[in-house]
Amino acid sequence: MSVTKPLIRGGIGALLSTAPVFAFAADSLSAGDTAWMLTATALVLFMTIPGLSLFYSGMVRSKNALSVLMQCFAITASVTILWALYGYSVAFGGAGAWWGGLSKAFLAGVGVDSLSGTIPETVFMTFQMTFAIITPALIVGAFAERMKFAAMLLFMALWLTFVYAPIAHWVWGDGGWLGGKGILDFAGGTVVHINAGVAGLVAALVLGRRKGYPTTAMPPHNLTYTIVGAGMLWVGWFGFNAGSELAADGTAGMAMAVTQIATAAAALAWMFSEWMMHGRPSVLGIASGAVAGLVAITPASGTAGPMGAIVIGLAAGVGCFLGATKLKRALGYDDSLDAFGVHGIGGIIGALLTGVFAAPSLGGAGLGVESGGIGAQVWVQVQGIAATLIYTAVVSFILLKVVDVIVGLRVSEEVETEGLDIREHEERAYIL
Repeated sequence: MSVTKPLIRGGIGALLSTAPVFAFAADSLSAGDTAWMLTATALVLFMTIPGLSLFYSGMVRSKNALSVLMQCFAITASVTILWALYGYSVAFGGAGAWWGGLSKAFLAGVGVDSLSGTIPETVFMTFQMTFAIITPALIVGAFAERMKFAAMLLFMALWLTFVYAPIAHWVWGDGGWLGGKGILDFAGGTVVHINAGVAGLVAALVLGRRKGYPTTAMPPHNLTYTIVGAGMLWVGWFGFNAGSELAADGTAGMAMAVTQIATAAAALAWMFSEWMMHGRPSVLGIASGAVAGLVAITPASGTAGPMGAIVIGLAAGVGCFLGATKLKRALGYDDSLDAFGVHGIGGIIGALLTGVFAAPSLGGAGLGVESGGIGAQVWVQVQGIAATLIYTAVVSFILLKVVDVIVGLRVSEEVETEGLDIREHEERAYIL
C-alpha cells in the first residue's frame, strides 16, 4: 500500500515561498528521479568512506592513521543502525515544531510501495541516512589523536540522538520551527556543517590540546591520502548538493553547476591567500580550500546563481584560511584537523551569504521569506545560525561530560605518545 510522504522541495526544506518547509505531492513514482537519487545516495556515502576517511587520515601522524579510518568506518556502521531504529523517525517521522515523533521508529510503514514525493521512501530514508553519517564523522577532525574509541562511539550515538536528528527536523522536517521561519538551507549549512563544526570546537576545548601542541611539530603524515580524499569529497558532493533537490530537474542541474564553481573559487582563494601570507601555495591548503568552498555553497546550492557562487567561494576560501590559521593560533585551541575552521566557519559564511545571493536581483532563485527582501532573509539566516550554535554547543558540552563520567574521554599520555593505532586497536597502518 502506498503512503503519501511530504515532498521536500527546494532542497530538503528550502522552499522558495513562505509556505511551511514541506509541500505535498501526489503519489506518482518517477523512474528518472529515483535513478538520480539512488546515484546521489551512493555519492554521499562515498564522501565518508572513503573520501573523508582518507582526507582526515592523511593529516594525522602515522601512529594515528588507522584510528581515524576506524572512527569514520565505525560511525558509518553505528549511525546506520540508529537511523533505522529511531533517527529517521525523530527527524522526518511526522509533524512538529521540535521533533518528528516515533511513528516511523524501526522504519514502521517504510516499505516497498511507500513514496516520498516522486521517489521511494526507502531511497529518501537512505539518502538522509548518509547525511546523518557524515555529520558526526566530520567532528572526528576536531579531536583526532586523543579521544578514546569507546568514548567516541558513545558520544556520537548520543549526539545523533539529541543534536543531529532534532536540528534536522527543525530545518527540514514537517512543521520544523526554523523551516517555518523561512530559513534557506538547501543541503545542510546549518544542519550539517555549523552543527558539526561547533560540536567539534566544543569537543576540542573539553578534551584539551594534544600533548606537545603547539610547540611540537605535528605535520600530516601522508598528503597523498589527503588530496585523494579531498578529490573524492569534491566528486561526492554533487550527490550531496544536487541530490538535495530530490529530483532530476533544472534546480539539481544548477546546484551541480554552482557547487563546481564555488569550490574552484574557494580552492584558488585559499591557495593565493596562503601564497601571499606564507610565501608558497601548499597541497594541504588548496585541498582545504576546496572543502571550504563545498561547505559554504551547500546551503546556497539550490538558490544561488553562478556569479553568487563565485563570491561565496571566494569568501569561504579567505575566511576559512584565516579561521584555520590566524583565529586558531590567536585563541590557542587545538582543532586538530580544522573541523571548526573549515566546517563551522565555512558553514556560517555560506548560511549568511545564502540570504544574500538567493535574491533574484543577484541571480538567485528567490528568497524564503514573504517580504522584506535580502535584509529579512539574512535575519532569518542569522536566527538559524544562532539557534544551531547555542543548542549544539550546550548539548554537546553536556554529552561530553556525561561520556567522560561513564567511560572517560581522553586516552592516557602514554597511549597518546605511542599512538592510538597500536594501543586502541593493536594494529599499525605501516610495517616499517
